[in-house]
Amino acid sequence: MVQVLSTGGSERLPAATGVVAALLAASCCLLPLALIATGVAGAGLMMTMMRYEWLTLPLGVGGLAGAYALYFRERRRCDTAGCRVVGERATKVMLGAATAVVAVALLLRLFPSWTAGVLQSL
Repeated sequence: MVQVLSTGGSERLPAATGVVAALLAASCCLLPLALIATGVAGAGLMMTMMRYEWLTLPLGVGGLAGAYALYFRERRRCDTAGCRVVGERATKVMLGAATAVVAVALLLRLFPSWTAGVLQSL
């Protein structure tokens, strides 16, 4: 059996969607926290971005779910067609990193006492 590579543009879509989801989720909590920890911005940035967490966290979680749906759809299509997904390793790495970022953002939001302990240790 000859293996054919999937050469359509859709193989990079799950990874790109995962990255966008991670950026959305991180924009409320993790990105301002990193900027404050490195001294690039002050605490005012954190307070400004926290106002929009009602929008960014659900968009991040929804985007991550969409990225996984796109990935599994592409895998199922390639399994049926007998092809190999191009860039599968990179897609898995991006999805894993996006999952970690979204999970940390949710943990920071859902467990504020743990977040306060993390901030005090910085």
